[in-house]
Amino acid sequence: MAATVFNHICDLGSMSAAARALGLSRPMVSRYLEEMEKWAGARLIHRSSRRLTITPAGEEVLLKTRTLAQLSQGIGAVAAGGMPCGTLRVACAHFTAMHILAPVLPAFLTRYPDLRIEVEINNQPVSLVGERIDLAIRITDAPEPGTIARRLGNCESVLCASPAYLKQHGTPQTPDDLTRHNCLYYSGFAGKSWRFLDACGEAVSVAIKGNLSAGISSLLGEAALAGMGVALIPEKEAREGLTSGALVPLLPGHKPRPLPVYGLYLSRAHQSAGLRLLLDAVKDILSVN
Repeated sequence: MAATVFNHICDLGSMSAAARALGLSRPMVSRYLEEMEKWAGARLIHRSSRRLTITPAGEEVLLKTRTLAQLSQGIGAVAAGGMPCGTLRVACAHFTAMHILAPVLPAFLTRYPDLRIEVEINNQPVSLVGERIDLAIRITDAPEPGTIARRLGNCESVLCASPAYLKQHGTPQTPDDLTRHNCLYYSGFAGKSWRFLDACGEAVSVAIKGNLSAGISSLLGEAALAGMGVALIPEKEAREGLTSGALVPLLPGHKPRPLPVYGLYLSRAHQSAGLRLLLDAVKDILSVN
């Protein structure tokens, strides 16, 4: 029971809220927390008049108590006929949510009606323990350290601009020509350079500059549609504009280097059935699209 109380305190951010959720008195919740700290031999939560803050030792204990909770959910699912149940908290960027996760969810949740998914939109790395995240889906070359990183597929990008911009500023013929254009770039990656693969598969990198950067690719796509510059954005984001002719693909002999899509989680040994199934579903849709 002490582990359950500790999980609720961390999830709800308040001992009073945990008491209400569990139907316990506030002093009883405090005693359970003291029991957990005595067992751990360390302070797990800093208390102040304004808020509670989990300590590094608390994060380590929380990882263990959540693993125990996931295992108990899995046992319950087996008893109920093997159907996964419980709540999965998923963190991802706006593009990932709209173009990778959203197409998966309708069929997935219909097939597994006892699962509940909470999606946190966040373009920055998150603490899986501190933010109680079960799965983070990231498009990155460098997955966050300290996590299990399962590669799910690739994100293909396209270099494009509007016909109006190209008419006014000319069409780049080589990667080096991009240095003379206003480039609209994603701020989530270090360094202001774009990387391509030429027709022989050789890597080509070019330093770029521009008057707009953003952590949301849809904003860059809208800026390109408005004639503001040249954008390197996910192909899924640009597909409608490319089909209608509102955007023009550039440098056909140089393919933007694809970026890996990873599923990040904390434990391979105690992976819940719901988490494993969601990872498989995302991998499947990336292999199709």
